[in-house]
Amino acid sequence: MSKINSKILDSDKFNKTMCAFDEANAKDPNNKELIYAQRMTDCLNNYDPDASEALQLAVRCQHIRRWEKPRSEYPEGKAGYYKWRTNLYKYHGDVAAKYMIQEGYDKEMVNRVKTLLLKKEIKSNEESQALEDVVCLVFLKYYFDDFITKHDENKLIVIVQKTWGKMSEKAHELALSIDFSDSAKSIVAKALAD
Repeated sequence: MSKINSKILDSDKFNKTMCAFDEANAKDPNNKELIYAQRMTDCLNNYDPDASEALQLAVRCQHIRRWEKPRSEYPEGKAGYYKWRTNLYKYHGDVAAKYMIQEGYDKEMVNRVKTLLLKKEIKSNEESQALEDVVCLVFLKYYFDDFITKHDENKLIVIVQKTWGKMSEKAHELALSIDFSDSAKSIVAKALAD
C-alpha cells in the first residue's frame, strides 16, 4: 500500500477500507486501476500531507472497479461521453460506500466521500478542488505522454488548457515542476502561451 497520512495510520477501519479498495482494483483485468489508485495516493501525499480521512479515501477509490463500466457501453460523441462520466461518478461512490459500510464507517463519512466523488463542488469546496487537482496532476505526470501518441497537437493543446482550467494555483505550481518529456513540455508550453 502507498504511504498514507500518518494521522490516520492507527485507524483499523481506515486501513481495512483502503485494503478493500486495493483488493477490488487488483481484480482489474487490464491491470491499471490499482496502479492508478496508488499514484493518486502518492500525489495527494505530495499535494497535502495532512489531507483529511475523507479526501484520502476518495482519492484511493476515485476509479474503483472502473473497468466494469466501459466507455463502449455509451453512445459515441460528447453527450455519450458526459453521460458515461456522470454515471461513473455515482457508480464509484456507490461501490466505495459498500466497502466503507462493511468496515464500519457511518453514513456521514460515506456521504462525504460520495460527495467528493460526484465532483459537483470543485471550485467551491476545498476538498473537491483538491481531489480534482490530484486527478489532473496524476494525468499530466503519468498519462499525458500516452495521450500525445493518440491525438494531434491542436487537440492536445485544448486538453491541456481544459485540464489547467480545472486546477488551482497550487496545482499549477506542482504541475510546472513535473519532469515532462520533451514532447509533453512543448505541448504544455504552447497550451499555456495561448
